[in-house]
Amino acid sequence: MVISNKSNRRHFIKKAALAVGSALLLGGSLLPASVMAELGEPEKEELKFGFIKLTDMAPLAIAYEKGYFEDEGLYVTLEAQANWKVLLDGVIDGQLDGAHMLAGQPLAATIGFGTKAHIVTPLSMDLNGNGITVSNEIWEKMKAHVPMGEDGKPVHPIKADYLKPVVEEYKKEGKPFNMGMVFPVSTHNYELRYWLAAGGIHPGYYAPAKGDITGQIDADALLSVTPPPQMPATLEAGTIYGYCVGEPWNQQAVFKGIGVPVITDYEIWKDNPEKVFGMTKEFTETYPNTTVRVVKAMLRAAKWLDENDNANRMEAVKILSKSQYVGADADVIANSMTGTFEYEKGDKREVPDFNVFFRYFATYPYYSDAVWYLSQMRRWGQIAEPKSDDWYMETAKSVYRPDIYQKAAEALIEEGTLSADEFPDFATETGFRAPQSEFIDEVTFDGTKPNEYLEKFSIGLKGEEVIK
Repeated sequence: MVISNKSNRRHFIKKAALAVGSALLLGGSLLPASVMAELGEPEKEELKFGFIKLTDMAPLAIAYEKGYFEDEGLYVTLEAQANWKVLLDGVIDGQLDGAHMLAGQPLAATIGFGTKAHIVTPLSMDLNGNGITVSNEIWEKMKAHVPMGEDGKPVHPIKADYLKPVVEEYKKEGKPFNMGMVFPVSTHNYELRYWLAAGGIHPGYYAPAKGDITGQIDADALLSVTPPPQMPATLEAGTIYGYCVGEPWNQQAVFKGIGVPVITDYEIWKDNPEKVFGMTKEFTETYPNTTVRVVKAMLRAAKWLDENDNANRMEAVKILSKSQYVGADADVIANSMTGTFEYEKGDKREVPDFNVFFRYFATYPYYSDAVWYLSQMRRWGQIAEPKSDDWYMETAKSVYRPDIYQKAAEALIEEGTLSADEFPDFATETGFRAPQSEFIDEVTFDGTKPNEYLEKFSIGLKGEEVIK
């Protein structure tokens, strides 16, 4: 399904002309002269952006539906992609001008894990938004080990410690314990691995130098790729026993009565970065004004999604439920998008930050976020050789582009569309978050010390270790 606003161009031009006329009558101008001079007109007006049918593509849908792209003089086509590889290839070969991406994709492409291409990230699209679901059969086996509250409901967070006896039972019986994730460099892969390893379950190593890209070397649980919309059906068929995916595909399992989400990524790593907006470095250099204007539009969309304590979320749910966007039942999308999350059928709990698009500086492309993903690539062997801390810093700074973000933010501030307190203090911001300790295993992550961080884990590569 292709969504385009090209047909609205005449309406936009008319609206813009009226606005200019009104501004001149009032003796003013649409924008402060300094912003107009600094930013300039878009070098490329007609753009095509790709996305995967997940609720966290929302900033693209909202920027389109609310006319924020048009306000920047951009005529955008949105096009759903079959899978993450097709999406990335489309950006690399120029069929797409940018896309909703897994946070690990620009980093992996830039360092050459998989397809080699320099992709940059001028905007982070959201925090949180994923969950881990297991089949009803596995949940019944896990429940024997899960502590229960006075209300008879499971005490959260549910750790992988409670899954470990089940995995060991399958191993003794000679049955592989199969789980799904959406892509080798997806947040979902790293979150699922993090959760499993924190519970003493080895999720396996990659060995690209040996040609082994399955990620199943030494694994207790065997992880493989399943496209997000196919997760529930694959679980129901018994091909996998659990999966990590974004919404609405965890809630879909509850809705269909085929599985139980046991934990959200918010509980694995509080306020973790999730998707990003990715473009080739070449595009951002060839069309700098266009790039900044794209970021401006998406910042406005992110703000709309979170403002007034998520007051706009039900409207967003109706938009996302359309077939050209996520195409899932509105009730299923609303389960997580409106500040709740349903675990077992009937066990719906308040999780107001399950989806965060703007607050907590969610849109800022922090270098430390990039370093965390790179550290996990190293931990599981996707980065086969040891790397210095300097290498992590240089790679992060070549991909994450807060300089582009800052231009967009400052233009919005000067226009009066957004306020300075809604962004980091650009005069003092280093790009590194303060050390973060709210992980399920309580291991603290300091983005300035990636190798020291890796040393803290009992499962995973560190130091000079390589897979032989």
